[in-house]
Amino acid sequence: MSLPHALILHGLGGSGPAHWQNWLAGELAHHGGTVDLPQFTGPDSPRLAVWLDELRTHLAAMPTSSERVVVAHSLAGLLWLHHAAGEFDGALRVDRVLLVAPPAPDYADEPLIHEFLHPAADPGALRRAAASTRLVVGGDDRYCPVGKAKLLAEALRVEVDVILDGGHLNVDSGYGPWAAVLKWVRSGRTPLTPR
Repeated sequence: MSLPHALILHGLGGSGPAHWQNWLAGELAHHGGTVDLPQFTGPDSPRLAVWLDELRTHLAAMPTSSERVVVAHSLAGLLWLHHAAGEFDGALRVDRVLLVAPPAPDYADEPLIHEFLHPAADPGALRRAAASTRLVVGGDDRYCPVGKAKLLAEALRVEVDVILDGGHLNVDSGYGPWAAVLKWVRSGRTPLTPR
């Protein structure tokens, strides 16, 4: 079974070398997969319009000869929702998307992300953008309480995995290597489990 092409999207501030996203990219490449791990312009001062343009450029560059998978962490999860709610372009459609620890859509405690807040929670648009979408969150994520995460999943009509004590599912929460996310990218195997 061939590996999918993975587009791995970082959140605010990017993802450092110890982050599971970099580990995931390395593991996929090591096993012969193709990976795109872009660095968005202004990772510490993101602009929604700029990131949307860059996301769509990377989506357009994804090969059509293999399954197309997107893994979006934190702010990139909200970015994906804005993308999905935008004008539909069938050439940008992917097979699977994993939204990992997005901030609550109304999270107001970080001024740097205000442009990304309040994306449309449109399940139809989400299904036009990707055949399948899944949400995974930490049960104690300060950026998105589990109750808000479940409301988002319900509004989007997607499955959600809650990882107790997962925090923001980042390096600070102990998420460097994360075997479950690698399995999900390779096969779509669910549910997502702790590292």
